[in-house]
Amino acid sequence: MVAAHELKSGMTFLNGDKLLRVVEASHHKPGKGNTIMRMKLKDVRTGSTFDDTYRPDDKYEQAVIDTVGAQYLYKMDGTAFFMNTETYDQYEIPVEQVKDELLYILENEEVKIQFFGTEVIGLSLPTTVVLTVTDTQPSIKGATVTGSGKPATMETGLVVNVPDFVEIGTKLEINTQNGTYLKRA
Repeated sequence: MVAAHELKSGMTFLNGDKLLRVVEASHHKPGKGNTIMRMKLKDVRTGSTFDDTYRPDDKYEQAVIDTVGAQYLYKMDGTAFFMNTETYDQYEIPVEQVKDELLYILENEEVKIQFFGTEVIGLSLPTTVVLTVTDTQPSIKGATVTGSGKPATMETGLVVNVPDFVEIGTKLEINTQNGTYLKRA
């Protein structure tokens, strides 16, 4: 059991039959009354996010999440296929459940699949990935890094705001936490 005031970003806990992951958590002390915990939560099973408040001393069961190394094989008919890199077992995950993560990975790349018991609940990505630009506006002569930037479509379909000098075919390092351009790879 874990108290609400101990819940931090990234932790997963059970609230009734819901499996919830903390996106953001903060203490809030109103002018009158007791301190409350304001949290932005993600329902792991449905993918929906919502805001909620808890009393700091409320207790919840912390979910034990296991991770297994896997290779992303392909997606077909609304299903993404992965293979365990040690046992060669294959996992089929509905694309709808991992659509955001699939924007950062290419076929045959290594990922970590997260399990709650035997239930697949998601993917764990590296902090940064290298992707190639497949579509963007032509670069502007004399463009500097300080410009406002332009949208660029990566090979996975992810759209990222990049500096004006970036051209089609450029490999870029992308932050998977917030989907932002970091640097040329």
